[in-house]
This record gives sequence, structure tokens and C-alpha cells, in this order.
Amino acid sequence: MANDLFGYPLRRFFWSPAVLRGPSGTIALMDWLETSNAHIFKVDVPGFSKDEITVQVDEANVLHIQGTSGKEEAHGKEAIWHLAERQTGKRGFSREIELPENVKLDKIKAQVEDGLLTIVVPKDTAPRPSKVRNINITSKL
Repeated sequence: MANDLFGYPLRRFFWSPAVLRGPSGTIALMDWLETSNAHIFKVDVPGFSKDEITVQVDEANVLHIQGTSGKEEAHGKEAIWHLAERQTGKRGFSREIELPENVKLDKIKAQVEDGLLTIVVPKDTAPRPSKVRNINITSKL
């Protein structure tokens, strides 16, 4: 019924935790687009190297994206701060995305370039067996 009312993409936002933000310090801004053969996630990760980012999929088909950085800038004791707006010290982000069922989990690719993490999740185009099963009704058990 939800698919009839809102369509598949909107159903994810109303009836399931499709995109969750972790309780970490910052939010990594993200775009999610779907093509005919893949789901593509683009996440802003400025200042994070590929070694500071982890991308995992759990058994519930949830994509976990996390980043942690503990770089501390060295300043002499005589330094006087006049303004401090940038985040320094330990920082991180966390995102969780519930993936659709029709994806190839073993073919996921991720790359970081110029502060942008791109994750490509290919679709599985093979037809899936129907989850609806007809049960034959007999007059006697």
C-alpha cells in the first residue's frame, strides 16, 4: 500500500530508517542518486584521508560510513588565539543507509578524491523469486 501512495523512494523515508545520522560531532553531507544499473552515494569528507574512512555493509543490508580523524595542530606556548572557528582535534562523522534488496553487495566500490567519497553500489538485475507464495486450499487437511 505504501508503494501505491508514495512510491518506493518516499516509502523509505516514512516507513523505515533508510538514512540515519550517527550521534558523532559532524554531519557528512551526502547525495544519493539512482541510475538504471547502480545506486551512487557522494559524501563530503573534506580533510579525511582514505585511511580515516571506513565503509561497511552489515547483514541487515545497511551501509555504514564512518570517518575519524585525530590530527592536532601544533602551536607554540606563546601562540595567542584571536579566532577559532575551524574544528580541530579529534573529529568524526557517521552515516547509515538502508540499501534496497536488489544490490550486488560483493561488487561495491568506494573512492576518495579531493574531499569527496564516492560509493557505487551496483544493482542486481537478475529477476528475484516472488516472496508471495500461493497456497493450495483443499477441502480436507
